[in-house]
Formats: sequence, structure tokens, C-alpha cells
Amino acid sequence: MVRSSKLAGITLAAGLIIGGLAVGSDQASASAPSCGGTGSVSTVTGTLADGATYEMQCPAGAWNGTLYLYSHGYVEPGAANPAQDAGDPVTAAWMLAHGYALAGSSYASTGWAIQQALPDQIAALDTFDSTYGKPKTTVAWGHSLGGIITAGLLQDYPSRFNAALPMCGVLSGGVATWNTALDGEFAFQKLIDPSIQIVNITDPVANLEAAEAAVTAAQQTPQGRARLALVAALADTPGWFTPLSAEPSATDYTAQEANQYLWDTEVTFPFIFDFRAELESRAGGNPSWNTGVNYVADLAKSADAKEVKALYSDAGLSLGHDVQTLNSAKRVSADPAAVNYLIKNISFDGHISVPVLTMHTTGDGLVVPENEQAYKAIVDLAGNGNLLRQVFVNRAGHCAFTPAETITAVQTLENRLATGHWNVPSPAAMNAEAAGLGASYNIYSVNGTVYPTAPAFISYTPARYLRPFDLFWYYRPGPVPART
Repeated sequence: MVRSSKLAGITLAAGLIIGGLAVGSDQASASAPSCGGTGSVSTVTGTLADGATYEMQCPAGAWNGTLYLYSHGYVEPGAANPAQDAGDPVTAAWMLAHGYALAGSSYASTGWAIQQALPDQIAALDTFDSTYGKPKTTVAWGHSLGGIITAGLLQDYPSRFNAALPMCGVLSGGVATWNTALDGEFAFQKLIDPSIQIVNITDPVANLEAAEAAVTAAQQTPQGRARLALVAALADTPGWFTPLSAEPSATDYTAQEANQYLWDTEVTFPFIFDFRAELESRAGGNPSWNTGVNYVADLAKSADAKEVKALYSDAGLSLGHDVQTLNSAKRVSADPAAVNYLIKNISFDGHISVPVLTMHTTGDGLVVPENEQAYKAIVDLAGNGNLLRQVFVNRAGHCAFTPAETITAVQTLENRLATGHWNVPSPAAMNAEAAGLGASYNIYSVNGTVYPTAPAFISYTPARYLRPFDLFWYYRPGPVPART
């Protein structure tokens, strides 16, 4: 969900600045009559009416008539926010070399900027159309928060796109995402540090600092580690953190919890104990609730349930007592107007009208792969499952894809557009296709060092999203039933 240098463990492939593969470009006039064919990559930049910037790139050779509109991820409130038209320069170079045009905007604000991102992306698309003419094919793609924006563009502007590739996307939607965040906050507050603010946060920086001190102290004892595992389980946080590392075995619960602690301290806690305040400011109040939630039932459905039970047993704690503490505690109610804001920015109704291919890593602890199950469930419920396919990469990390894996996903989607039907290769075939792109694309950057990295597509079915929310259920007549 984030694009930031401060949060460790979630470096996207955008960190790949590799000699000989970075995109070279010339500045082109905004009145350039044609896209491509000039002998060098051309770049047009500018500013939209609301202050967002945009970038458009055309290939050196002939343009194939397809534009990929890129939506970038979450940017920390107040951080630098340049326009970006691809997730990493290596993939961008391949796209341009193969005749594709690229475009994207910065969005007019940072944080949970979906309200600005959706119209800004359409404005960037309009700018491309007025500069070069309407593409024959327009594909939306994006990472993380850009994945939810990509899906939101399809929902709000269905006539503007021919296909979409949301990657590591927040596809459970805004309401579900922040409700799930609340569940983890709630458990942390009730079982570890009651002084922490979980909604209506008044001092985000101090709140995060207090949470980080509390989680560090809890990690020092078996009892604290067991309770942190319970906090993680209510969000299905995987016990695998570092890209290119080996996944802990299914029964190595100590290692799994240690990895979940890294997700908490390096990635998740800034969102739930600090950046939530930015969302609340946008929404005009708290958009999350846990009234009516049965934490016994949610834990039973969690992918991490066995880990929690084992660590509680080792620590000599009563899991039943702690879960009952959560069920008996005073609950958090949402501000209805704030909920409506987050529904608009954005939650899903499953109404897609063009092919959508999603891609997710199995070891993503910021935007867990269960997001894919939530999206598939509502798309299927709306009767559009024939338009959706999902592929998974067996690797830890948020958006931890190699350029080769991304390009292979692009090629799979392009095949669907060309043939009119899905032909998603088996994971082994996709790995062979990615490997065939060569060593220059089968790479991953860790802390600025580039490592050769084999493709890792895998057959994978994510667990059920624990606290789904979608517009099919929200807008149906009568009381809203519980999703199971």
C-alpha cells in the first residue's frame, strides 16, 4: 500500500536502477503530433488542474496502440510525490521497447488519496488522448494502493478501459481494509497496551512511538509473543517477512511469530497507529467498527490459528480467556458519514466488464493475499467471474515481484485481449516464460543490491478474508447479513 523509503521490507521493484536498463528519455513537446517512432523514448510531463503532476512516455519505435495507465502506491502523508508511469524502470524499459506507451499521475495529495487519484488518473488519460489521440487499447495497472485504484477505475469509469492488472492490490476495499486494521489495533490495546489510541487518534507520531515501545517490550516474553501472534492472526499476517528468504516451516511457530513482529514494527504499525489519523481527517471521523464481531469465530477462521494456539500453550496462557476479553470489551462504533466516505473511496460491487488479471505474493503482510479472495468473491457474486483470473508468486514481501514476473503477467493479459479468451499458463509454464526473458529481468533488489532471482509463480488458494465488506451486501434491501 505504500511507496516510501522509511518502511523496511516493502521495497518495490522500483528500487531496480540497473546499469543499461534504466529508461532513457528525451523531453517532448506537449503538442507532439504522434506517439513513438522518433528513434528515442519521449517523455511529456505536466501539471493537472488540481496540482497533480503527470508523466507520459512513448516508445522509440512504432507505438502499438496500447497505453498502460499506471497507479502508484501509498505515499506517506506529506512525503515527496512525483508522477510515475510504471512500477520499476526495468519493466518500463521492456514495455517501451515492445511498443507500449505509458502514463500516470502523482495524485493531488498523499496518504489515502483515492478521492484525488481516481479523477487525476482519468485526467492523465484525457491528457494523453488530447496529445496523441485515443489509444486502441487502454489497460489500467498499479501496485498496492495503486491496485485498489486500478480496480476503482474499472468500477467508476468502465468505458475507459479494455483490461486491468492490479498487483498486490488492496482489493478487499477500503472499509474492509481499515476494519481489519482495527481488529489488530483493538487486540493490541486490550491485551498489550491500553494507553494506545486506536481511533480518533489525536497525536499520531506519539501514538506510534508508544505502540512501538509496547510491541518491543511484548516481544521479550513468551506471553507477549503469544499475544502478538493473536494480534497478527486477526489480520492473517503471514509468518514470512524478508523477500528472497526461505519460508519458515509450517510448524516453526517461533520463526513465524518473529517474522510477524517484523511486519508489525517495520511496516504495519505506522499505518494502523499513525496513518489512520490521515484517513480520519479525510473522512471526517472514524470509518471503522468492530460492533458485532465474534473474535472466537474470526480466530478459528484465521490462517494463523494453529500458531496462536501453540504459542499460547507454550507461554502457559489461556487463549480462551484472552479471546473472551476481546469479545467482552467495549466495542468501537463508526461515524456513518466517515463510512460513506470510505465506501466511495473505495469499496467494490463486483461489476467488472473487461478482463482483469490480479497478481499477489503469498507472503505479503501489509496487503495480505486474502484480499484476492475477497475480490474474487464479490466478482463471482456479481456474475463476472469469467472476466477475472488471479496468479500468485511464492515470495515474502509486499509487491515483491521481479520484472520478469510482471512482464509475464502483462503477456498473459495481452494474450487474453488478443484471443478473446483466457489462456493462463500453469505456474510451471509461467515460470518458464519468465525465465526465458533472461537474466536481466529475473532480478530483485534488496537494500540497493540486485540479486538474481528465479521466477516463483505457484498454484495457491488464499484463505477467506476474515472481515469482508462489499457493496452487494451493503446496498441490498433489509438488514445487512454477516459475511462468512
